[in-house]
Amino acid sequence: MTAVAEVAEAIDNGVLGERVWFYANYHCNLECTYCLTESGPNVSRRLLDAAWMVDRAEEAKELGFRSLGVTGGEPFMLASMPGTVAALSEVLPTVVLSNATLFTGARLERVVDALVGRPVHIQVSLDAPDPEANDSKRGDDNWRLVADSVPRLVERGLKIRIATTTLDLTPEGMAQLCELHRSWGIPDEDHIVRPIVARGRGSLESEAVHAGIGDLSPELCITADGAFWSAFGPTVRDGRLDTDLLVTRTTAPLRVPATAMVRIATGQPAGNDASLGIR
Repeated sequence: MTAVAEVAEAIDNGVLGERVWFYANYHCNLECTYCLTESGPNVSRRLLDAAWMVDRAEEAKELGFRSLGVTGGEPFMLASMPGTVAALSEVLPTVVLSNATLFTGARLERVVDALVGRPVHIQVSLDAPDPEANDSKRGDDNWRLVADSVPRLVERGLKIRIATTTLDLTPEGMAQLCELHRSWGIPDEDHIVRPIVARGRGSLESEAVHAGIGDLSPELCITADGAFWSAFGPTVRDGRLDTDLLVTRTTAPLRVPATAMVRIATGQPAGNDASLGIR
């Protein structure tokens, strides 16, 4: 069986996730307390080249993958990111993760011009319905900036999802948060709720959930350091890259890490698949 057929069959059968993730960068304008990669303003950028990502996206499509994800760091710290996401979306539908704190002025206009009308979702982090609870983990003024940006993005025609990372939000708090995103025009199906994972800075959070290879969906994740089992894989602790979920150091051609992922996934014990349901 060829590599293309092997990977495509694994995707069709649910053995391998249909999305390929790209860690576009590692630096960020925030320093969230549970950040998987210890990102912040002064960390090493560890960039993926935009054209290189598009080439890998083309390979992903040929292998049978059906969608793409872009994460960081904060991807929109890169001035070129709107154009990069637009180019990726010409290959496959794309979701890009963002803290939505940078969408003002000329940067907002570049995002709107590049992405409106394309198969792109911007997934925005918001962890609580009130500023105090949200900002205690994500940084001062984060809630206000998100609350200002998201309605503006929706009004301009961008497709927005909300991602809530928490274990301790009460049912009442969750109801309030859902009411808030609905008021912005974001339906429940575009609200993702996930636990804090005990990796990176998250390992210091008392409520964090430990997640290993059997708990994380097998979605190929490409970084400047190699290919990983999941977007939760290429984490950083005390400035050092975790390699427990490293699949291959080789990232191009994409069939190399993709076929390695398939062989790891098919070698897992029966029933040991993504028990946390983390997306």
